[in-house]
Amino acid sequence: LRQQLPEVGVPVETLELEDADWKEAYKLHFKPWTERGLHWVPVWERDNYPLPEGEQIVYLDPGMAFGTGNHETTRLCVRRLLDARDLLAGAQSAKSVIDAGCGSGILAISAAKLGFGQLFGFDNDPDSVRISIENAQLCEVAGQIDFQWLDLQQALRERTGDLLLVNILANVLCDHAELLCASVNPGGELILSGILAREIPEVYDAFAAVMLQQTGQNPPMDSRTDGDWADLRFFF
Repeated sequence: LRQQLPEVGVPVETLELEDADWKEAYKLHFKPWTERGLHWVPVWERDNYPLPEGEQIVYLDPGMAFGTGNHETTRLCVRRLLDARDLLAGAQSAKSVIDAGCGSGILAISAAKLGFGQLFGFDNDPDSVRISIENAQLCEVAGQIDFQWLDLQQALRERTGDLLLVNILANVLCDHAELLCASVNPGGELILSGILAREIPEVYDAFAAVMLQQTGQNPPMDSRTDGDWADLRFFF
């Protein structure tokens, strides 16, 4: 670096990093958490975590997939899912949920634990789909969720849901705004996450333009922030 960038002129410090089992390092940062009667717990803490009576638990081993629930984007989606459960007040079994970019399967599995009906999750990473299926088996809901290795176009070409959860990067969301809006049933909700708070106006404008074209109305801005991240919710 000194040879290639002599003009930088900043001091350089070197250190030796000890070798480690990096693929296991995530376990140090994945801690149990809970909200509104639903608990997310690393499977390696299964025997040490007391579950309060009448509440539900999601065991996870995310491996190399995204989705422990410790990241703000996932928590934002989970809170919207809990909001939908609370609003439906027992009628959620009649509602379908699509988890787009399922990662570890945390959102689809949480939806199963909350009593939602038809559940579908997909990811363009085959390892994520495999891990999602394994986590569904850990949680004893494997028969309730259809996980598939697909991209957005393949998965949503002829499929719609009552609650569509999309935790993907902002530029991907904007590029697929028409497809995502067309994949929500009338009366349903579209939850977008994976968005930096500063990107919210750009993402809102992209989806509001599509909804204006479809419905003739501008949707209200419904966004929450958590740290540097934010979500958007649209009703159809």
